[in-house]
Amino acid sequence: MGAGLLGSQIAMQAAFHGKEVVIYDAFPEALDKLSERWEWMRYHYQKDLGNAYSEGRFEDAVARVSTSGDLAEALKNADIVIEAVPENLELKRKVWKQIGEVAPDKTLFATNTSSLLPSTFAEASGHPEKLVAIHYANMIWINNLAEVMGTEQTSAEAVEGARKYAEETGMVVSVIHKEQPGYFTNSLLIPFLHAAGKLYINGVGDPEEIDRNWSLATSMAIGPFAGFDIVGFRVAANIASADEDPDVRRFGEFLQEAIEEGYTGRESRQGFYYYDEDGNKLGAVEKWNRYS
Repeated sequence: MGAGLLGSQIAMQAAFHGKEVVIYDAFPEALDKLSERWEWMRYHYQKDLGNAYSEGRFEDAVARVSTSGDLAEALKNADIVIEAVPENLELKRKVWKQIGEVAPDKTLFATNTSSLLPSTFAEASGHPEKLVAIHYANMIWINNLAEVMGTEQTSAEAVEGARKYAEETGMVVSVIHKEQPGYFTNSLLIPFLHAAGKLYINGVGDPEEIDRNWSLATSMAIGPFAGFDIVGFRVAANIASADEDPDVRRFGEFLQEAIEEGYTGRESRQGFYYYDEDGNKLGAVEKWNRYS
């Protein structure tokens, strides 16, 4: 459910591990872009997976993916539906109401929400006992962590079904034992990124020097603004726009403006840094250096 950056990756990861996949998106232009996304992923699967990759296996995966602009048709035989739409609570509720009205009884419901609590929209599906989170990281074929989390209403069978499905599709699974916004990963990552965004938006420092300071002080290779490039500006902007802190929301507005100028992160080979086709960092985007 959703043919964007991560939705398309979730679909390919499933197909690459033998699953038959239908991608639904309400916007035909998102489905039209899938062939470009397959070629981007083909390159990275080949580069990153070594002997696990073959052209034949990837072509077979592409053949196992079909698309639909009709939700009822897409879901008519689904064992599992994974929702990967933007981080907007009302949109999540709307989408899950639509899914709940047409999905077969057998269908397991899963959301890839990054920062919202599944319990805040599970009731909209009409079947909160079937809804579980399976949270993925960007470039999931190599960053192959799946965080599985239920709500107080999620059945043990749903959690186990999600865990089993994730493992079958090549993921290393962490089960979150209590509902927590951000799971393990984003509970640590989002405050870190927002702190960096506030430093920038308030004129304390520029992305490159903030990253350099962090890396030198901690011996970590990736600073927060390189982290924004990996996460992707669209996801980061959606999360920031819903934050209670006005400075974080201002940074989210800055990200949205950057998106409109064509800067979306490593996916487009330009975010806070420029990247080559292998995803290697080439240098900072100088236009963001406002203070140094």
